[in-house]
Parts: sequence; structure tokens; C-alpha cells
Amino acid sequence: MPIAVRLFRFLALLGTLAMPGLAAAAQPEPWQLNFQDAATPLMEQITSFHDLLLVIITVITLFVLVLLAIVIFRFNERVNPNPSRTTHNTTIEVLWTVIPVVILVAIAVPSFKLLYKSDVIPKVDMTIKATGHQWYWNYEYVDHGNFSFDANMIATEDLKQGQLRLLETDNRVVVPVDAIVRVQVTAADVLHSWTVPAFGRKIDAVPGRLNEIWFGPVKNEGVYYGQCSELCGTRHGFMPITVEVVSKKKFDTWIEKARKEFAADDRPSLREYAQIETK
Repeated sequence: MPIAVRLFRFLALLGTLAMPGLAAAAQPEPWQLNFQDAATPLMEQITSFHDLLLVIITVITLFVLVLLAIVIFRFNERVNPNPSRTTHNTTIEVLWTVIPVVILVAIAVPSFKLLYKSDVIPKVDMTIKATGHQWYWNYEYVDHGNFSFDANMIATEDLKQGQLRLLETDNRVVVPVDAIVRVQVTAADVLHSWTVPAFGRKIDAVPGRLNEIWFGPVKNEGVYYGQCSELCGTRHGFMPITVEVVSKKKFDTWIEKARKEFAADDRPSLREYAQIETK
């Protein structure tokens, strides 16, 4: 890892220690400035690419600032009453052409690699279909008995201790650790967007169109949160995504339970709840 990147991460760490609440996690934190901690290898690469860009833009900004300071203080009218009449400098013109090209190539190469890896779906272990509705998500486990369920936000007054406001759902998406998961995303009414920041994943849900995205493998068990990221109506901010990553044994147990619970359950009451405005 470049020394500059380590320096920036060290400074960011000092900032989080100096100001409580800034530390990133697999869930949003009050006054958070940085990314959530990466839960997948893809998000780790996104974070590294972000760090690289941060170093590049900081160096460029400081360089331009120095040039401006030199022009302001060394070449003002008082200090330099008789300015140079130079109109061309071949060396400078070559440098300010070649150096930006090199910088852009240094940015483009890892960027295209990251875009390609993000777009191409590898061999997957399971597939989940996510359908956006106003204002809840419906999930279908097509590889595990083809059952489906709705995931509605839990109202503030119904939250249990430790649950997060505006991010908890009554039914969580459950996946096993170390699994590559394909998510097929669509919408039943208007545009939505399925987004989980810790996975580094975001894709639009478009009515009449089936988009695909993948995430994983997630190494650590836990709960990861996201939200609809496409303005979709008055309750757009009340459409969370909750993904629980469990061991393979717990996942198999949950699948058996879910098959019985959701196999023939249309859950109309929950769909009606999605229309109720949160207090």
C-alpha cells in the first residue's frame, strides 16, 4: 500500500478518535464521514480506489494552490512592475500535456478493472429476486423452494432494543457466509434502487425490466443495512433493506422455517401497512 494512502488512513483514524461517532461500521453512524467498513472484496477495492483518488486530487489541489500563491505574491504589480513578455515555453507546454495524460491513465486503468469486475457476474451460489413496491421490498428465493415474502420497515414505536430507526424490516433477507449471491432486481410500480453500502452494491429497479447484480462473499456474520436510493414517492425514506448474514447451518435452518412460513402467505396486511404514513 502506498505510503501516502497509509498516511491518509491514519489521519482519518485520528479524526474518528477525536470526534466520537465518526467511526465507520457495517451500519450508518451519527455524523459519519467515511465509507462504512467493507463487507465484501469488491467494496474493499472500491475503498482502495477511493483512497487513490483522494491522494491524487489532494496533490493536485496543493500544487495548484502553490502556483496561485507564487503568482499572487511574486508576480503582483507591486513586486514585479515590469512583467515578462514571454508567450511560449515548450518544456512547460509538454509537461502540462503529458502529466495530465499520465494521471488520467493511472485513474482509468483501475477504474475500468473495477467496473468490469462489478458488472460481470461470477459463478453464484444462490439467486434472490427483489421487487420494489411503493414502499416496501418483496423477495423471492428462487433456488430454495421459490417462496417469497415482503420486507416492510418497522415503525419507530415498534422497535426493539438495539434495532435501528428507519433501517429495520420485519423480515430480513438472509444469506449464508462465504456465498456469492445474485440479486435480480425489478419494480412493480415506479423506479426504485436496491442499495447496500457495505457490499458496494447499488442497482436501479425498473418496472418491466430485470436488472442483475451480485455481492459476496461476505466473511463476517451480522446485519447489513441499505435503503432505496431512487426517489420513489412520499415514503421513499421509509423503504429500508436489511440483509442478515448467518452461518450455513443457521441458513439451512432458516430456509426450512421460511418455506413453511412464506410458501402460501400473500401477507396482505403487511402490504396495507406499507401505505400507512410513519409517524
